[in-house]
Amino acid sequence: MGVNMATSGVHHVALRVSDYARAKRFYAETLGFPVILEVPNLFLFLAGGTAVGVRGPDEQTPRGDAFSPFRVGMDHIALACTDEAELSRVADALSQAGVENTGVKLDPALGKSYVAFKDPDRIAWELYMA
Repeated sequence: MGVNMATSGVHHVALRVSDYARAKRFYAETLGFPVILEVPNLFLFLAGGTAVGVRGPDEQTPRGDAFSPFRVGMDHIALACTDEAELSRVADALSQAGVENTGVKLDPALGKSYVAFKDPDRIAWELYMA
């Protein structure tokens, strides 16, 4: 018999980055997510109703470490979108802000449109049609 965990969904996601100040500029200024809490070496921002925690490097963080969606662990984070026009707007705004992105693409597996982009540590994100 399984655990049958009762949950209402994701409470928060936590990311480890190589450069705290650069990550804060990217998420708060470039992407415009509201920072709701900041303490030493950690800030939280809201992506819709989900809190995302961003922690700077720790003494145990390997120098030169980089995100890879091919290692065991997180592949990417997808934020929900309910408006196709918003996907195009975000793709254009990301490009204007100098953020590399895919433009609007179609996921052949699910038949949904999305825009994929990466943060300064190359952590993969998507804005995905819900």
